[in-house]
Amino acid sequence: SKMAPSDRKFKVCICGGAGGIGQPLSMLMAMDDRVGELSVYDLTVSAVPAEGVATDLAHLNMGSRVRAFGLDPKSGDKPKDKLKECFYDADLVLIPAGVPRKPGMDRSDLLKINLGIAKDLVEACAKFCPGAIIGLIVNPVNSVVPAMCEVYRRHGLDPKKIVGITTLDVVRANKFVHEITGVKTSDIHVPVIGGHAGASILPLFSQDPAGAKIPKELIPDLDKRVQDAGTEVVNAKAGKGSATLSMAYAGAMFGKAVLAGLDGEPRTECAYVQSDITDLPYFASKVTFGPFGVEEIHPLGKLSEHEEARLVEAKKQLKGEIEDGLKALDALYSGAKL
Repeated sequence: SKMAPSDRKFKVCICGGAGGIGQPLSMLMAMDDRVGELSVYDLTVSAVPAEGVATDLAHLNMGSRVRAFGLDPKSGDKPKDKLKECFYDADLVLIPAGVPRKPGMDRSDLLKINLGIAKDLVEACAKFCPGAIIGLIVNPVNSVVPAMCEVYRRHGLDPKKIVGITTLDVVRANKFVHEITGVKTSDIHVPVIGGHAGASILPLFSQDPAGAKIPKELIPDLDKRVQDAGTEVVNAKAGKGSATLSMAYAGAMFGKAVLAGLDGEPRTECAYVQSDITDLPYFASKVTFGPFGVEEIHPLGKLSEHEEARLVEAKKQLKGEIEDGLKALDALYSGAKL
């Protein structure tokens, strides 16, 4: 479905746009020639006001118009009640929102808080930009994405519009292969399938010509390094943050691919979506983005012996995390006054 690229300009919203990922992500999207309008939304309690980020970005000598939107969490207002202008008619919504996991916080606490945050934003999308592609960077992604697809289903909308951004796993796998082989980064394309946490992250080094040249005995450690790369950054930042810059870089790569597709130039990136290529209802694999968003979900292709064994492990973890997300959503709905 290739159309001639147009001069069409797109509207992009970034929710959590004043945060650690949100600021560099907003900057990178403001620099994309396909972006005509950029909404930067955050809570009024953010360390830097969204207004400040938008005013700063408005001085970039780029064609995009940047506007800020805020909500006071004390007001009890929901995005869907107040943020029509922010979301209205957006083509792409990127959501690097939510709280990071704090020491002593278990996964179910994190899930409960971030699911609530994601749901409020996704409900605003359902109301004001139901045709937009929604890219989620809300942890735990493995659980949040299935729950948000379910929210869209309950609104009678297409759950394929909801996409988990796993691009950072691919970026890391590619870079690590470059470091070992010296092959140009632009020539390395390692698919990363499964999910977006720990053992659910499965890089398919065997499917990339450079990756396939790496001695077999090095692969398990390299695989593990991709899984644990987030921790590498957390440790290096010594408790003062996590992967924000590399995540923004990866999020913008994803965003640019989606906009290129909408503009008639289909692009393929790995992403975590509703899927039927395995026996799990949600799975990350190569996805082609076209004029209507997710156009094709590609099968896994041939796996090495190591990858086949790891696939079993990845699916086992992912299955439980999908179920956690759907259960937590049910609890949220049954506790909420609908």
